[in-house]
Amino acid sequence: MYPPSRKDFIALTLSDQHSRSYNNGKHRRQSCWRKWKQLSRLQRSLILFLLALLLICGLLSYPSFSEQWRGRPLSPLSLAVSLLYLYAAIDVSEHAPVLCIDVCISVKPVDRLEMVREAFRHAWKGYKEFAWGHDELKPVSKSYGEWFGLGLTLIDALDTMWILGLKEEFEEARKWVETELSFSKNVDVNLFESTIRILGGLLSTYHLTGDEMFLEKAKDIGLRLMPAFKTPSKIPFSDVNIGKGTAHPPRWTSDSTLAEVTSVQLEFRELSRLTQDPQYQEVVNEVMRLVHKLPGKHDGLVPMFINTNSGQFTHKGVFTLGARADSYYEYLLKQWIQGGKTEPDLLEDYLEAIEGVKKHLLRTSGPTKLTFVGELNHNRFNPKMDHLVCFLPGTLALGAHNGLPEDHMELALQLMETCHQMYIQMETGLSPEIAHFNLQPYDGRDIDVKPADRHNLLRPETVESLFYLYRFTKDAKYRDWGWDILESFNKYTRVPSGGYTSISNVRDPVNPGPRDKMESFFLGETLKYFYLLFSDDLELLSLDKYPTTRSQGLNFLAVAFSMDPA
Repeated sequence: MYPPSRKDFIALTLSDQHSRSYNNGKHRRQSCWRKWKQLSRLQRSLILFLLALLLICGLLSYPSFSEQWRGRPLSPLSLAVSLLYLYAAIDVSEHAPVLCIDVCISVKPVDRLEMVREAFRHAWKGYKEFAWGHDELKPVSKSYGEWFGLGLTLIDALDTMWILGLKEEFEEARKWVETELSFSKNVDVNLFESTIRILGGLLSTYHLTGDEMFLEKAKDIGLRLMPAFKTPSKIPFSDVNIGKGTAHPPRWTSDSTLAEVTSVQLEFRELSRLTQDPQYQEVVNEVMRLVHKLPGKHDGLVPMFINTNSGQFTHKGVFTLGARADSYYEYLLKQWIQGGKTEPDLLEDYLEAIEGVKKHLLRTSGPTKLTFVGELNHNRFNPKMDHLVCFLPGTLALGAHNGLPEDHMELALQLMETCHQMYIQMETGLSPEIAHFNLQPYDGRDIDVKPADRHNLLRPETVESLFYLYRFTKDAKYRDWGWDILESFNKYTRVPSGGYTSISNVRDPVNPGPRDKMESFFLGETLKYFYLLFSDDLELLSLDKYPTTRSQGLNFLAVAFSMDPA
């Protein structure tokens, strides 16, 4: 499973700095050799030992080499073994003009999968100690935050624990779900968030484990979310009271965001398949039929808002693949795959949208020609790209893998590079929430970040796309990029007492500004993608056997539709 050990060969040449002034070099070399041979074996061994010790200390002090040993202090045994390697490799040649030392050191590869497990255990430690059964951990203050009061982090992380093989942690979480989780609460929940985090988490865990308890819980929450669809237009309300069975729009508007109403379909369709109850699939399919026919699109691009009373787009003229619209495009493709590629309207809308992106939103930066996706505001282009848009390289690659045009993969590769640059051009190695791209040639940096956009929320989109790109190309650089991101998370967001925190300023490595919040998707999605990215087991949730769900993450549902693997 793990890559083979790498051996680094280091050749050192030691010579006298004044050796050029001697004319009788051959005689002097022979004289030195005779003096060396006159030394006792103990003396020669001691000199070689000291040289070896100096060499290994020098190597360990060199940054690029010592990076390999970070977090692994040298025990006396390992030091002795290393010195034996050095001693055994020393070669003093009678015919050489100088003293030559060839050193062969075997460097143990970093176990990246184990590092992901360790990161999860550390995050889980904080959640278990300070926020058990609550929605989110506040790791800095060692407390918790509540959103719905339904243990979002715990449920969101269930399938991650199973995939990572963390049996003890999974069993204690399962026990809480079985004995403590109740949806009979007088509480308003967001339809979209509760679907992707709770319903999706329960369904995927059921598929992984076959445990009927998770399916029963999924049926319970699914049924309680159904009142959201009882609207004049059949476009669902954003909020549902799961205890009272009532639903309503936000207090400040009768609109719902397009991403929210079009990104619950995979979970509801799968719930119908498992329960043999068509009502769940019927309500979400009706939403997609309505959106498919609506006027107000711009070459496949859709506005961000839709009214629950009229069923019409609102705030027309603003088009983005970022917040409030992003997962609409992602779910078009994934529903088409989930349904066995038998629903032409979904494919038509997806292909048209990608052409609209290329025509209206795609640009390249001035300094180094990075390809990025901007926004359109009443025909005025804005070179603004949310980190959320980094879902797109993975989605494009998934489409190409399933028989869509080859240029989708070419665009995926270009956008993946841009998302990578959004990380490495920041001083902390972590991407901001929003980046603005410089369109002027030869004028400064490619990426500018406004002060209000410099936060990082531990989001999964880039790691998700890295996972897809590695699976489809086998290019190891995508793993290396992911590893760099994980190391930056560990360096700048890890809280010693347990957990990871979002930060306020990715441009300030000295004071990144902890925000004291660990989003549930860090355990439920980000760490899961890291593990899948680094795993050599391509059958571990194969992309040809399991369609992906969740607009912001990765749950796998073993759908029994007539799948047509590419």
